[in-house]
Amino acid sequence: MIPDALPAGAFDDSLPTTSTTPQPAAAMVTTPSTPSGSLSPDTEKLPSLIHDARTDHLTSGGEVLDPQDPHSKGSSALPSSCTTSASPTPSRLSRRVRSDVGSVLARHSSVGDAVSLGSIDRPPSEEEKLPPSKIYHPLSFPVLALLMPASIFGVLARLGLQAITTYDGHSIFPLAWIQALGCLIMGFALEMKEPFGRFYGPLYTAVTTGFCGSLTTFSGWQLDIFESWLNASASHRDWFRDAIDGVGKTVFTLAVSLSAVSFGAHLATLVVPHVPTLPPPSRRVRYVLSALGVLVYAAAYPAYFRLPAAYRHEATAALLFSFPGTLSRYLLSLQLNGRLALFPLGTFAANVFGTALLGTFQVLQSVQHPHPLGPNACSVLKGLADGYCGCLTTVSTFATEVIALDNRRSWLYVGLSWLVCQIVLAVILGPSIGAGHVSRQITCRYN
Repeated sequence: MIPDALPAGAFDDSLPTTSTTPQPAAAMVTTPSTPSGSLSPDTEKLPSLIHDARTDHLTSGGEVLDPQDPHSKGSSALPSSCTTSASPTPSRLSRRVRSDVGSVLARHSSVGDAVSLGSIDRPPSEEEKLPPSKIYHPLSFPVLALLMPASIFGVLARLGLQAITTYDGHSIFPLAWIQALGCLIMGFALEMKEPFGRFYGPLYTAVTTGFCGSLTTFSGWQLDIFESWLNASASHRDWFRDAIDGVGKTVFTLAVSLSAVSFGAHLATLVVPHVPTLPPPSRRVRYVLSALGVLVYAAAYPAYFRLPAAYRHEATAALLFSFPGTLSRYLLSLQLNGRLALFPLGTFAANVFGTALLGTFQVLQSVQHPHPLGPNACSVLKGLADGYCGCLTTVSTFATEVIALDNRRSWLYVGLSWLVCQIVLAVILGPSIGAGHVSRQITCRYN
């Protein structure tokens, strides 16, 4: 403990350790006599002790917030005249700590509320100590332009992985591979947010929100679980095995997704110290990247009409609706994720709404009578399901938010998201299947 009265200059190493100014008798403190020109050992340690305490209050996750820096998060809450005052209140301290989700994942810690998780989908900003010239507005053209090709590549990766991992006798259901890969890349990119920002900030949003968000799918996961309850594959098993299959897909997907995000963040901690500082791209290169992003997405339209019709339900229809789905999720995240402290409202709304849409499209694709839909309508519905719903909903961001929240909020977030989506699917699919107008399997014919 620091004594009530300290020798003058103990708060500042640059001041003398003794004072020649006379002190009032009431303020004087009797201390043991020491040799002339020296201080007691306890008194000599006071400046370092106070410096350590001040550093502890201003440090979080390896970042020291300089009270003399006008751009520091702690400058407004901790003026220079009060640097050695008593410990700040928790609310003031939380305002000074930078919200670094990647570091939170790597340290196995958590955040106090969901408001600080709004930065997951945003481009790197002043929180990553970037100069104003390298900070991009979340809705700026370079950010949106790179979301276009990232969405397309995410959909292509998802459809490709699903085709590769779907075979007779597979022991791991195909979506598990997709969720694991997307969450692994998501965790890696979160820890690399500052290097992304120092090079070109829109690339971070393209990788996380665009590619990983489009690669993973929350609505597809929920529909897969619901089809297990119904035994949509017409497997020879009883209701108890149906329940085991649905619970297994729930638990396994959660486990592999959460583990992959954490593993990706830890891998990045090994890579970040060795990442060279690359010069940011020139203005001409940035313009070229934005133009290429727009052209890549624009090429999806002639690909849908020019390529053979057999490719429409397999890929080209999904590419058309990929960017609208990603953009819808991105806007919901920007507008709603900071509104509620309990859990990220934007991601929750995107996942629930996308699951409801996917259930509706599933009903339309499974109509038995009066007449099944034609090939073109079936291709469009398949594209909406794989493209728009697949990109509107995400497991990578969902898993990141679950890990970063404290235990009570994370379990509430998981349970509420899962339960609401299953109820929505039961309301949409249940009456249709029960009335006999809709099959448990898709009846659409694409040829």
